Amino acid sequence: CYIESGDDLVAVKSGWDQYGISVGKPSSNIIIQRVSGTTPTCSGVGFGSEMSGGISNVLVRDLHIWNSASAVRLKTDVGRGGYITNITIANVTMEKVKVPIRFSRGSNDHSDDKYDRTALPMISDIHIVDIVGVDVQRAPMLEAVHGAVYEGICFRNVSLTAIRRQIRWQCESVYGEAHEVFPAPCEELRNNGSSSSWCGLP
Repeated sequence: CYIESGDDLVAVKSGWDQYGISVGKPSSNIIIQRVSGTTPTCSGVGFGSEMSGGISNVLVRDLHIWNSASAVRLKTDVGRGGYITNITIANVTMEKVKVPIRFSRGSNDHSDDKYDRTALPMISDIHIVDIVGVDVQRAPMLEAVHGAVYEGICFRNVSLTAIRRQIRWQCESVYGEAHEVFPAPCEELRNNGSSSSWCGLP
């Protein structure tokens, strides 16, 4: 399908702060496929930032995004709690995108002032494979919420070319592996040891 929007073309959410934690209704077992479109200020597919009930088992494939702020974005925040896990993003093409892949902290957007400031999101097992981007402005930006650690992040077969502003990946408290990736990933994703089968290698 084709979508043109001023917000995320597709958004996956699940609950907001302490209310989402209390209700505990996760968004899971979702397939998003064959989506194309443009969103000048947001992302092709966005996860969160309201994800306090949990998001898991999501497959995103065959995505074509252009003239957009981001192709894929994971948004979280302090006070959300919850989790985003077992996510696969595959076969994505993009043109004229500002930040191709982004993990970002939230904008301090809360339902009220009673949220738990110790409730940190858990992000793990994110597989991003078969990605092609041309005329992107910068390399991926992967930033965890302060105090949290994102683990099991896998990039494989990723090519981002004609980067105009920032060729270096920006990573903070995000760990995993990267294989066949250009430009070279950040140090946190260079754990290319012998036990790489979890990242899709034999």
